[in-house]
Amino acid sequence: MESSDATEKEGGRTQSSSATLLEMDMDDGPRKHDYLDLEKQTGDGSRPRDKFRNTRARLTLWMTLNTIATVAIVFTNKAIFDDPSFRQSQVAFATFHLFVTALTLYILSRPLISLFVPTPMRFRPMLPLATAMCLNVIFQNLSLTYSSITFYQIARILFTPMVALINFLFYQKSIPRKAAYTLVPMCLGVFIISYYEPKSTSHPEAEQTSMLSVFLALTSVFIGSVYTVWIASYQRKYEMNGFQLLFNQAPLGGVMLMVLIPWTDKLPSVQTAPVDKWMMILLSGGLAALINLSQFFIIAGAGAVSSTVVGHVKTCAIVALGWVISKRPVTDRSAFGVILAITSIVV
Repeated sequence: MESSDATEKEGGRTQSSSATLLEMDMDDGPRKHDYLDLEKQTGDGSRPRDKFRNTRARLTLWMTLNTIATVAIVFTNKAIFDDPSFRQSQVAFATFHLFVTALTLYILSRPLISLFVPTPMRFRPMLPLATAMCLNVIFQNLSLTYSSITFYQIARILFTPMVALINFLFYQKSIPRKAAYTLVPMCLGVFIISYYEPKSTSHPEAEQTSMLSVFLALTSVFIGSVYTVWIASYQRKYEMNGFQLLFNQAPLGGVMLMVLIPWTDKLPSVQTAPVDKWMMILLSGGLAALINLSQFFIIAGAGAVSSTVVGHVKTCAIVALGWVISKRPVTDRSAFGVILAITSIVV
């Protein structure tokens, strides 16, 4: 079921999407020429300016598709989990997305496309990271299931201070003082939202967030932050980029979760479950594949800074649309927390 450069994650980037892991894994930038150089000039006689314009146009297209797909997948998954018959199929849904990710990466690695070179990794060292990945996906989906979309997305802003804290405590890595100052209003904003969201609102149809929602959201942030730090550590240790690392994780994680399905999930009946929900599941898988593909071109062609901007746009879009759909009045007290948290990540 939302990513950033590993070094920037350690210094303070936020996660902005759900349901797909590629955005958390991919952002280490090109390494050892494994990525396609989108601005590499070929001997086709094109003028450099035309080549640059074509590249910018393609890059803008991929950014637009990535933003639309990321926003769409959050609302699609939320609609799926709102159905009680699918709410108890969390592990199966995560398994589906991991296999979609694995298939997408396999296709991208084939000689006909060759967007990256697969690097096999032994099972034993990969097992802890794959386990963390599985827990991360499941708790992301649980948080989305039992929270409003606005609260789910805002809570994920805490990835930044949590990753910074883990790096400081266990790796003795610090961030610039000015960057640390921005974490204060960020945390304060999320705290305000966490305090007021579980309280009833004056609008009878407004979506409610319970203390269970807060617990699942914070647990998801903690697990995701540990997973993010481990990604950076694995990339440095094994000299692998995010695509190569996720290429090893996704199928292993999918198999691990698939074994658990009979004991953890209550799968809906194909005959009684709404047909539109099955179509949404297929749509969710397609959106995940599109996010995986577009994220590659954004990172390879634009770099970390532009990828950060795209992440901010997605966060703001999801929060704004989620607020409208939740039918909460603009005067709701948690609105101040939303504005404070959003402002802190943009500034």
